[in-house]
Amino acid sequence: MQLLKLSETVKFMRLRVPAMILSAVLLLGSIASLAVNQLNWGLDFTGGTLIEVGYPDSANLESIREQLNAADFDDAIVQNFGSSQDVLIRLSPREGVKAATIGDQVLQALRADGTDVDMRRIEFVGPNVGEELTEQGGLAMLVALICILVYVAMRFEWRFALGSVSALIHDVLLTLGLFSVLQIEFDLTVLAAVLAVIGYSLNDTIVVSDRIRENFRKIRKGEPEEIVNISLTQTLNRTIITSLTTVLVLLALFYKGGALIHGFATALLFGVVVGTYSSIYIASSVALALGISKEDLMPPQVEKEGADLDPMP
Repeated sequence: MQLLKLSETVKFMRLRVPAMILSAVLLLGSIASLAVNQLNWGLDFTGGTLIEVGYPDSANLESIREQLNAADFDDAIVQNFGSSQDVLIRLSPREGVKAATIGDQVLQALRADGTDVDMRRIEFVGPNVGEELTEQGGLAMLVALICILVYVAMRFEWRFALGSVSALIHDVLLTLGLFSVLQIEFDLTVLAAVLAVIGYSLNDTIVVSDRIRENFRKIRKGEPEEIVNISLTQTLNRTIITSLTTVLVLLALFYKGGALIHGFATALLFGVVVGTYSSIYIASSVALALGISKEDLMPPQVEKEGADLDPMP
């Protein structure tokens, strides 16, 4: 049973110019934020010590910073983690000092005023490991985009390949821009979410591209823009159902999953919305702008054996 019964074709491509302008503005804003604010790299990438402590009542972050400054931890980054009673403390690497020793010193500094502070967890990542993860994470995204470019070019046509990769770059940059603007911690779980966004957006783009190719071969008369509108309308029900069910699951993770996967759920929620938008207005618009036509998508004719021989007299 269809979710929507559309009696006429939705003119998606009528808004492609305003959509491209909007995307260009958002991309420029994301790039500017990444250049100025950069990303709030998590401990997985920067290296250092991560300490989570719990307070019986709401924690005063400013007072905690002052206590740590007095104990020579003036580089500490202090923030709430999930609730006002849970506090996350990040420290830069210290050579020759074990993580357990740092944890004891921090806990002692926080308990100096008699507050009953509980140690929840402590993690340590070396700077070499963090640098390696940063390099490999960026390389993973680059390899994924190149493989997608080759796959779509072989599966469909090079114009669709460029449209698909443009949509994926668009989604990744906007997602990174969101984390840069809001200064949400970017850790390995968020990197995994960004790679998942690439997969989700690609899947949506492949479905749309497949329907466009099919309609170019079936519909004898019609301009490329009209055929693209027909194809997008035909896949609209599938797009709405897929996006809606995915968003419902991600909303549950966002509100009930806890602080550990908050960044993961945020990246995926934003990525699903942006990925759906880019499949319609970026991938298809780029293919149209590059001049996709019926002749480009028709299957090659295979000559029959002996067809070139002269007929018998």
